[in-house]
Amino acid sequence: MLTKAELTKLHILKTVAPIFNQNGYAATSMSDITLATSLTKGAIYGHFENKEELAIAAFNYNVKSMLLRIGEHLSTNDSPIEKLYLITDFYRNYYNYSKELGGCPITNVGVDANNQNTALLERVRYVVRKIQDQIATLIEDGIKAGEINTEINAMTFAKRIDTMLQGAIFLTYTMDDDSYLKETTHHIDSIISNELKE
Repeated sequence: MLTKAELTKLHILKTVAPIFNQNGYAATSMSDITLATSLTKGAIYGHFENKEELAIAAFNYNVKSMLLRIGEHLSTNDSPIEKLYLITDFYRNYYNYSKELGGCPITNVGVDANNQNTALLERVRYVVRKIQDQIATLIEDGIKAGEINTEINAMTFAKRIDTMLQGAIFLTYTMDDDSYLKETTHHIDSIISNELKE
């Protein structure tokens, strides 16, 4: 059971994570945070050293929510190649889901933090590398299982898939049109079928 302090910290993160995600680091003021949480600055700073630490924790909170949702989706099948199809299946409906988070945390925070906040940008880069590593591991597992062509460079393909997804997410949000994600995920499916599958 969570302590009162832990519950307060969770309340702060749940409340401010979408605000930071939508508004960006510089545009989110402490007044926005205190107003949204109904807490004083002192209460906020009792849990987080400064605004930057809170912004990084909020980003981590959003990413953890997203990765848990993807993990649950992937757990429905043990086959590495089927898990790759499940990744595209998850992102096919990502637009509606990510609205709950205030948008895609990786795209929003990555663009916002670039040239503005080194610590936040490094955190985004870490998450991007982690996601690409996980896709590459799935491809390597597929090669070992005899499901994926042994000539495939796992990391090259992982970066390619992630690049296509992130580009589609950016355009989906920019144009307010989820056909970018839907068409891109169908295209990635055909790459999996035609280029990866053994």
